[in-house]
Amino acid sequence: MNKVEKTKVIDQLVERLNANTKIYLADCSTLTVEKVNAFRKVCFDKKVSVTVVKNTLLKKAIERANDSKLAELIPALKGETALMFTEVSNAPAKAIKEFRKKDSKPALKAAYVEETIYIGDNQLDALAAMKSKNEMIGDIIMLLQSPIQRVMGGLEKKAGESEAAA
Repeated sequence: MNKVEKTKVIDQLVERLNANTKIYLADCSTLTVEKVNAFRKVCFDKKVSVTVVKNTLLKKAIERANDSKLAELIPALKGETALMFTEVSNAPAKAIKEFRKKDSKPALKAAYVEETIYIGDNQLDALAAMKSKNEMIGDIIMLLQSPIQRVMGGLEKKAGESEAAA
């Protein structure tokens, strides 16, 4: 890869880093090509984009990205790195956990989710348990509907008792 191609790849990475607030770095180093392709399919099904990148190029892209907090990901850039982007904050963590039922890898190196940095594979459970925006909205709607449903149930019960008494 010549200098022009490297610059182009770095520019593309910078653009993607700036456009995403949910970024995962995973280690797929011991996976065979067949297993990597199976992992990519699991990710595709969960709407997670996976790209294997060179650490030196990703490091340069992180240094040029708008969010200076991304620089905290640089120490995790060792070995082979799979760069993952998503719209749903917990989707990559769930994909990794699902795939690891069959294999010991991929391992989570680091993640940048909602302006917070997570370093290490021990953070995988916390990231997988994190609720997505839609799940949070659903929980709030359920909480708001709960008192209304109880009042409606009480009124219906009262109306039923009144009709039975009459």
